[in-house]
Amino acid sequence: MRLNIAMDGPVGAGKSSIADAVARRLGILHLDTGAMYRALGLKALREGLDPGNEKDIVALCGRLDLQVRMGENGQKTLLDGEDVSSLIRTPEVSMAASTVSRYAAVRKRMVALQQELAAGQDMILDGRDICTTVLPDAPLKIYLTASAEERARRRWLEMKEKNSPETLEEVLRQVRERDEQDMNRPVEPLRQAEDAVLLDSTELTFDQVVDRIVGMAEAIRNGH
Repeated sequence: MRLNIAMDGPVGAGKSSIADAVARRLGILHLDTGAMYRALGLKALREGLDPGNEKDIVALCGRLDLQVRMGENGQKTLLDGEDVSSLIRTPEVSMAASTVSRYAAVRKRMVALQQELAAGQDMILDGRDICTTVLPDAPLKIYLTASAEERARRRWLEMKEKNSPETLEEVLRQVRERDEQDMNRPVEPLRQAEDAVLLDSTELTFDQVVDRIVGMAEAIRNGH
C-alpha cells in the first residue's frame, strides 16, 4: 500500500517544517503544496496583477511555468526556471497565495499536479485541502493546528530572526485574517476532514508532534 500522509491545518501551524521532519524520519518525500500557490502569488505580484482579479489570475495560472523538484535537501519550487523557494515566504506573498487559491480553475490545476506527484511514490503532503480534496483516500490524515495566539507567536519569532520589524500584534492580526480567508473561501475551504486525526500542537514541542505522526505512520506500515 502506498504510504501517503495527508496533512491540513491553518497558517502558522508548522505544517511544512513538521512534514519535513516526518519525511526524513520515514524516508519518504515531502510535497509542500502551499508553495505552489505561493509561486503563483509571487508571479502575480511581479507582473503587477491584482490577486483579487480572478480572470487575470486564472489566465496567469494557465501560462504558469511551475516546477516542483525533490532533492536531498527537500523540495525546490521553480518559477520560470528560477528557484524561488525562499522568496515565496514573505507576508505579501502569503496573503497573495491565500487570495489566488480561492479560484476553482487554479485549484483544479494544482490539485491535478499534486495527485500526479503523490501517485508515484510514498509521500507526505501538507496544505489546506489535502485530506478533503487532494488525497481523500490517504491511509493517514492529520489536521494540525494550534491556537491563533501560539501560531502568531511562533511565526513572529521566525520573522524576528530575519530582522522583520512587524510586531506580535501585527502578526496575530495577519494570522486571523488568513484563517478567516482560508476557512470561508467558496471553493474547498479549510476544514478538518471527518476521518482526520486532530493534532493540537499548542502545548506540544516540535519533536513531540513529529514523534506522534511518525508513530501513527509506522503503525500503518506495520499493518496495525
